[in-house]
Amino acid sequence: MKTMTTSDLTFKPAWWMRNRHAQTILPRFFRPRLHVPVNYETLETPDDDFLELAWAKHGDRNAPLVVVLHGLEGNINSFYAKGLLKSLVSTGFDAVLMHFRNCSREANRQPRAYHSGETSDLGYFISTLKARFPKRPLFAVGFSLGGNVLAKYLGESKTHSGLEAGVAVSAPYHLSSSCQVIRKSCFKLYQKYLLDRMKKSFSRKLDVIQSQINIDQEALRNINDLWQFDDKITAPLHGFAGAEDYYAQASAQPYLSDITTPTLIIHAEDDPMLSAQAVPTFAQVNSAVTLAVSQQGGHVGFISGKNPLKPQFWLESVIPQYLRQFNCKA
Repeated sequence: MKTMTTSDLTFKPAWWMRNRHAQTILPRFFRPRLHVPVNYETLETPDDDFLELAWAKHGDRNAPLVVVLHGLEGNINSFYAKGLLKSLVSTGFDAVLMHFRNCSREANRQPRAYHSGETSDLGYFISTLKARFPKRPLFAVGFSLGGNVLAKYLGESKTHSGLEAGVAVSAPYHLSSSCQVIRKSCFKLYQKYLLDRMKKSFSRKLDVIQSQINIDQEALRNINDLWQFDDKITAPLHGFAGAEDYYAQASAQPYLSDITTPTLIIHAEDDPMLSAQAVPTFAQVNSAVTLAVSQQGGHVGFISGKNPLKPQFWLESVIPQYLRQFNCKA
């Protein structure tokens, strides 16, 4: 398999989408009718809860398998998830999207949800897949929050990740400073969008959450700030002292130098949802990590192409191409 070159990893934005907010916001409107057939599975967890899985299958039982991790409040309907699943299947992979707890169709049973540094569910899922398919090559791709989770997991597990390779896209490696960016960026549009979705999903099992933290429907409804949400809900619900303690412990940046699994990190310097401190540098990684940091691309955008009527989703070509280097069957 041909090794990828620097030019293969160089993103060139479409001339008609050079604005970072356009790259971030518009892609979700390009594919309103994109459909990817999936089969759902409910995987029971050791703590009497579950993970909802969405399988997109190539048809070959020996095909290499890719775990896909969505971003904050994402799911199988997220444009980047559907697009990548479709691309992976068309290029010879099987793919499975793991919904983080509280992002699936049904509310989870336990009070805990998910957060940027929660890696135990991913570790459990990977070990489950390795036991089911001991001979199938296994990969993982994470977007945004899912990218941070994947990078932290890879750094924690080092040589025992169970993966042949991984890809992290637009991950908030430095959570504290990135939170401050989201609170202000684009007239607070991103913050409102995320908070509205977070409050809605947490409302589904508020009675269960109340068994662990003191929060009622009115208090949840009145939260209008991301830092406040993390300080009042995310942190205490998951054992952190507060928002800043959560950000410090959950950020993947300190783990990047410990990654030994071949990993591609894709990031844009103009990402409007992440801080400059979150941009990964060569000094923070070792030889197992390949950096593809572009000047433009927005947040999980990376739209290229010359024709506005036929936008090209660069991630959907570069990610399978990178993973194929580590598996000759795909």
